[in-house]
Amino acid sequence: MGRFGDYQNELYLQGLAGAVPPFTTDPGKLEDAARQVLDPKPFGYVAGGAGAGATVRANREAFDRWRIVPRMLTDATDRRLATTVLGTAMPAPLLLAPVGVQTIVHPDGELATARAAASLGVPMVLSTASSHSIEDVAAANGEGPRWFQLYWPHDPEVCASLLSRAKDAGYTVLVVTLDTWTLAWRPTDLDHAYLPFLNGEGMACALSDPVFRSRLDKAPEDDLPSAILRWLGMVNGADHGWNQLPALREHWDGPIVLKGIQHVDDARRAADAGMDGIVVSNHGGRQVDGAVGSLDVLPEIAAAVGDRLEVLFDSGVRTGADIVKALALGARAVLLGRPYVYGLAHGGEDGVRHVLRGLLADLDMTVGLSGNRAVTALHPGILRRS
Repeated sequence: MGRFGDYQNELYLQGLAGAVPPFTTDPGKLEDAARQVLDPKPFGYVAGGAGAGATVRANREAFDRWRIVPRMLTDATDRRLATTVLGTAMPAPLLLAPVGVQTIVHPDGELATARAAASLGVPMVLSTASSHSIEDVAAANGEGPRWFQLYWPHDPEVCASLLSRAKDAGYTVLVVTLDTWTLAWRPTDLDHAYLPFLNGEGMACALSDPVFRSRLDKAPEDDLPSAILRWLGMVNGADHGWNQLPALREHWDGPIVLKGIQHVDDARRAADAGMDGIVVSNHGGRQVDGAVGSLDVLPEIAAAVGDRLEVLFDSGVRTGADIVKALALGARAVLLGRPYVYGLAHGGEDGVRHVLRGLLADLDMTVGLSGNRAVTALHPGILRRS
């Protein structure tokens, strides 16, 4: 594969024949473009945040407080974006964040995302709230790298079954989401009285699980509402404790990452507990209104535990410059959320691929034009606090 930045040349050359990109290449316009093609309910579910949206805004404002200071004559013609995180080789320090219920924006949902990610070698993280089963998404992903995200069920045997299925299907890293043990107050969804799970969306992992099915009086095919309510009660409404982490290790022999870390003391506890990584994240502003922007806490967390576990980052990533800033401030890789879902809404697999190729091109060129040659060498000194 050539440099990711070559996608720019490809688009310009297609213009000679009168062709333009299928939809915008401007990350700042993706959300508005998706609004035009989606029904208000699914659009609101993807775009909305908790409360008044203060944390969604804080994530973007945190990026704006850092500025890249370009250097010249650094022999940056050839860049090295490839890296390896937790045993997963990736062409750039970018993963697709776990986003559930993707069929609300496109019928192919996670299958399209899995195919697009595999075609570029970008790792995807499959959500427990997938609209397609663990196995079906793995088949669509083929030889692509993939991780599995867990919404932690209160039933230990159901949890063990999900982890066993993921391991057997080739998912290599477990990402445990900690910050969504119950849904936040989300006015956009509430104003539409819209929760897609109640319609059976995002339930495929559970409804296809043999242990979960054994807990039901009737098969989901015969009584879907009861199965939905049983599952939602199993993953919603009760928090877990640090003392329960060893139970996950009993059923997962690969790397474990805790997602939703915002406090440096929680990062230290994760390291003390023998976790392999953390994701500094506030769930894209969807859980705690008025919370700190994720990038604001990344430097202190990376300084405290970066030598003990892998520090990953999400929440608010939109551009190549955002990725450069997060890497410079201590992240080993970043997770991308809403933008690729907007691409999915526009064009299924091709739409996801278009968004990813654009972001990777932007990253490639930003690394080089700022005077850097390798993402693994980025450091705080390339930035200035604004």
